[in-house]
Amino acid sequence: MSAAQLAVDPTSGSSLLASFGALAVLVVTFAEAGLLVIGFFVPGDTLLFPAGVLCATASGAGPHLTLWQVLLGAAAGSILGTQFSYYLGRHGGRPALERVDNRRLKSVLERSEDLLTRYGRRKAIVIGRFVPMVRSVLGPAAGMLGVPVRTFTVWQVVGGLAWTQSMVLLGFWLGAAVPGAEDYLLPLVAAVVAVSMLPVLLQRRRPRP
Repeated sequence: MSAAQLAVDPTSGSSLLASFGALAVLVVTFAEAGLLVIGFFVPGDTLLFPAGVLCATASGAGPHLTLWQVLLGAAAGSILGTQFSYYLGRHGGRPALERVDNRRLKSVLERSEDLLTRYGRRKAIVIGRFVPMVRSVLGPAAGMLGVPVRTFTVWQVVGGLAWTQSMVLLGFWLGAAVPGAEDYLLPLVAAVVAVSMLPVLLQRRRPRP
C-alpha cells in the first residue's frame, strides 16, 4: 500500500476516489448504508456524483474511472449494506440503540420511523434512499419496526438502484457534456449536497399527523 493510500481522508470523496478508484465506491456505499454510526461520516452523494464525472474524463484534475465498475460497485455496496443493517435492526437493534448516547443519531432514526409511518413502507423505503443521513438508518429503522423481509428487500433494491445509478449517470453525463468538469468538482458536489438536503428541510416543515 502506498503512502498516498495510507494518508487518504475517509471523509473526502475525491481523496478516496484518487486512492482506491471504483473499489472506494463499493466500500463507502456499504459503510454508509450498513454501518450505522460510521455511515454518518462517510461520503455518499459526494462520492457517487464525482465518480460519474471521472468516468467521463480521460485526463485532468482526477483519475479516470471505468463506468461499469462504478455502477456495479455503487449498486452492490448500497444494496448489501442496507440489507445488512436491516437485519441488525431486526435482531436486537432497539436495545443496542438505547445504549448509544448520540442525540443526532436518535433524531435521524425518529425521522426515518416517521417517514415509514407517513408515506407507507414501499414509498418511504424508496424516498429514504435519496435523503442524506436517513439512508444510514433506513435499514435499522425498518428492521426495528417489523417491516417484512420481502417488502423491505424488494423496495430497498429498487430505491438503491434508482439512487446509485442516477447519481453516477448524472455525473457521467455532466462530465461528458461539459469540458473540464472534473476541475470544478467541489462546487458541483456542493450543489448536489444542497439539492439532496431539500427533502430533509421540507420534511421538517411539515407538521406531524
